[in-house]
Amino acid sequence: MSEWIRHHWSRRPWWMNWMLLFCAFMALWYVPFFDLLIKDVARDEEVWFGYRFEGVWAKLTAVPHWFVYAAGMVGFWGMRPWMHPWASLYLAQVAFSFVVFPFAYRGEDPLQLQLGSALVSGVVWGGLTWLMWRSRARFQNARGSLRERYGDWAVVTGASSGIGAEFARALARDGISLVLCARREQRLRELAAELQAECGIEARVVACDLSRDSGVRALLSAVSGLDIAMLVNNAGVGCQGRFDLQDAERLRAMVRLNCEAPVVLCAALLPKLRARGRGALIFTGSVSGAQPLPLHALYSATKVFDNFLGEALWGELQGSGVDCLSLQPGATESEFQQTAGALVHPGESARKVVAVALDALGHRPAAISGVFNWLRANAGMRILPRSLLALAAKKVMARQTPPALR
Repeated sequence: MSEWIRHHWSRRPWWMNWMLLFCAFMALWYVPFFDLLIKDVARDEEVWFGYRFEGVWAKLTAVPHWFVYAAGMVGFWGMRPWMHPWASLYLAQVAFSFVVFPFAYRGEDPLQLQLGSALVSGVVWGGLTWLMWRSRARFQNARGSLRERYGDWAVVTGASSGIGAEFARALARDGISLVLCARREQRLRELAAELQAECGIEARVVACDLSRDSGVRALLSAVSGLDIAMLVNNAGVGCQGRFDLQDAERLRAMVRLNCEAPVVLCAALLPKLRARGRGALIFTGSVSGAQPLPLHALYSATKVFDNFLGEALWGELQGSGVDCLSLQPGATESEFQQTAGALVHPGESARKVVAVALDALGHRPAAISGVFNWLRANAGMRILPRSLLALAAKKVMARQTPPALR
């Protein structure tokens, strides 16, 4: 617990951590329970821009106050970019209210007390406003160059399309040379030529099947002389439809590609990353690994493996200089659905998913792109019975499964 606290507390200055705790207290306890439920209407009051609301109006204006504190809690915890300038403006409103309030509503107090109260409040809240205004850079996700953070070379598996190709483009834009791995050699060569021409990096192609031992050996042999700084374990495949209608060899190959290959690659490259004292591992898992998925059963099981392996290694690697991330996307615009045998359905752009991953790398153990995907991965499993989730998921998956495979 102490290590977890240090990790999260180190992201902010001390005064901002206290503001995070204050927002959490107000959003989780004081406003919803005391302000709205316990406090008597007759003695309730809320202040906005120096104007005091009383009674029923105070109850009503407590609701936007709750939204402000909830947004502050989320924004400070995740250091969200939208916190600037809105947090500064809200604090300026609070400072103004505290300065005005003694004169507007405490006329019976001595003038010296009014002036003192206004001065102290103005200094404290005005100071926080000033500090928040100057903290813009902390909320900008200025992650810096990946090449400067980690090194010159990265391995990207499953790089011929979709998320893998977008990872390759994003890393190349940051100046990292690439080893591109997938089965389709022509696709890889076209991508390598594109990145060499546009980004001026070096790109090597390893066309192999990572569901076979020979493919994993070929990739490890190709990178043996390189100072690999990043490993993006992205290669994966799905298999839509009833389990008993699937080919056993295809299922076995899926386990080898989705689970065994990342393990073997990590086992070979992670000791070198630790010895370097810096580097990064990324696992492309899935929100499918957050719940059982009938009609996509083995795929969701392999993604549980990937999700948990990535998050566990994040914990192991704290303090080593090696960052680890479990990327857990939902439906994405790629060729995955066609190769899995699913009916095509909408998804997020692969570029957005990769941007979310690289912004989270080094800050969090896992990254989920999209609010709905986050709710699916977290709220459902923590609130609803697993049996209900499985049956509900079956209905959703049936709409994405060809009739012959249901």
